[in-house]
Amino acid sequence: MLTRSTRSMVTFSNDFMIGDSQRQFPAGTYEILVEEELLQGISFEAYRRTATYLMVQGRGSNAGQTTMQVITQEDLEHAIACDRAFSETTNDSEAALSPQEGTT
Repeated sequence: MLTRSTRSMVTFSNDFMIGDSQRQFPAGTYEILVEEELLQGISFEAYRRTATYLMVQGRGSNAGQTTMQVITQEDLEHAIACDRAFSETTNDSEAALSPQEGTT
């Protein structure tokens, strides 16, 4: 099965929570990793998303460690929308997902 991964960056202006996680993440820039698999048996090339991860850099005693927080695209979009809405009420900059980087 052929797979590909794409990476992009998202910047949150405010602390945020994402998905069902009870963990609050600090404002900052985070890497998003999307994994997809090639659909077989069709006459054109198409991929299906199999996983989306928020890459979280460790802080304090966990500095230097990275964890992969499983999220959904919908959860990511909701977290970005919440950050934008909060930023608009406080006149801060807004979160945005950067264009996808190279595919591997």
